[in-house]
Amino acid sequence: MQTTTSATPAVGHTTLDEVLRHPEGHRILTGDRPTGPLHLGHYFGTLKNRVDLQAAGVELLLVVADYQTLTDRDRADRPAEAAEDLVLDYLAAGVDPARATVFTHSSVPALNQLMLPFLSLVSVAELSRNPTVKDEIAHSSQAAVSGLMFTYPVHQAADILFCKADLVPVGRDQLPHLEVTRTIARRFNERYATELFPVPRPLLSDAPLLLGTDGGKMSKSRGNAIPLGATEDRTAKLIRSATTDASRHISYDPEARPGVSGLLRLAALCQDRDPAAVAAEIGDGGAAALKKHVTEAVNEYLRPIRARRAELAEDRTLLRTVLTEGAERANALADATLAEVRHAMGMR
Repeated sequence: MQTTTSATPAVGHTTLDEVLRHPEGHRILTGDRPTGPLHLGHYFGTLKNRVDLQAAGVELLLVVADYQTLTDRDRADRPAEAAEDLVLDYLAAGVDPARATVFTHSSVPALNQLMLPFLSLVSVAELSRNPTVKDEIAHSSQAAVSGLMFTYPVHQAADILFCKADLVPVGRDQLPHLEVTRTIARRFNERYATELFPVPRPLLSDAPLLLGTDGGKMSKSRGNAIPLGATEDRTAKLIRSATTDASRHISYDPEARPGVSGLLRLAALCQDRDPAAVAAEIGDGGAAALKKHVTEAVNEYLRPIRARRAELAEDRTLLRTVLTEGAERANALADATLAEVRHAMGMR
């Protein structure tokens, strides 16, 4: 892992099991960009864990990062509707809006004002060598890199620190982003002789990286994902198009057979089984039998989530209410934190 500065110590991470054993006193900030429907990679990578954490009693804040949709595109596509669709996926998956704070970037002005002092705490060189930013740039649809994309990790730091979250669920590929937040928290505290910000720790889950239908990382922007809200027929079509290989015997070997192993992993997650056991069951059935098995497992697992999603979609008033009430709670936190920042900086 490449960190943002050589002087930064290694990140000490926390596991999901550790937090679930002692959920009290933790505040977790996480979220998504409303750039399209959530998919199985989101669900097994983070969303299911969020629901488990909330059920255990952890305080959960979910940011619908509507401003960050502009990092890799010229304009947001139907931003209000896209934000509601994201909330729809959250609620269908089990997020309880009475216990979670769900809000949009654009509805919390004080959060975004924190960007200015935070930008003064990191160098251009530190931002330019962030590997996650490099990856975003590589997959951007823009001809040139915008300033917002370049400062994306700092905006994410504002997301995390405005509410003083102590844990942030991330995949290993997102650790460099979080290291920017940790650096900003430490440097602010040191520069202004305060203990205002906790230095948040990454919360790593055991969920494996899910591959998309093309064999690459499952991603909304790469068009290789299986959306949570897809119909059963659409799901079957997507899985039939998935990349496998020429060998008829099905075996679990992520290094040598990434496409086959990715499908086995997906079925295993849906059935709470070991992927090698799923492979042994299919045996010499070939890719057709594998894809049929995966399709049935995915559709069976998602059936109650999809039913709940369809029910919620009939009245979008609830989705808007969730965002309105979440914005009220988030604004109270952000206003208080911004006042503390101004006081520490002598700007009262």
